[in-house]
Amino acid sequence: QEQLVESGGGLVQSGGSLRLSCAVPRSGSSISAMDWYRQAPGKARELVAGMATDGRTTHADGVRGRFAVSRDNVKNTVYLQMNSLKPEDTAVYYCNVKWGYWSDDGNRVELSSWGQGIRVTVSA
Repeated sequence: QEQLVESGGGLVQSGGSLRLSCAVPRSGSSISAMDWYRQAPGKARELVAGMATDGRTTHADGVRGRFAVSRDNVKNTVYLQMNSLKPEDTAVYYCNVKWGYWSDDGNRVELSSWGQGIRVTVSA
């Protein structure tokens, strides 16, 4: 199971911005879809935003207009830009990416992988 590599989290004041990155660990891969989730202390994991195979994006009501997802097909990386952050955005954020690559023996390998999780803390 190949794990994605997340980066970009940290501590920020209310109203600030952060950009999370999530990189596919294999060169020559292609990304088809992505989702970003978060889990706050004592709460269930929730879907924050995503991008479907056709490029259409979805956002949870609480982040619409503040968060945006994007992708870089050259770097095989997906992003979550978070603006106007609020203390209630404090959570561990996870990316989930559907991606694939051609194996050495010519077979198509399709995967759905998770990042390791990265903490975002927004102070009041």
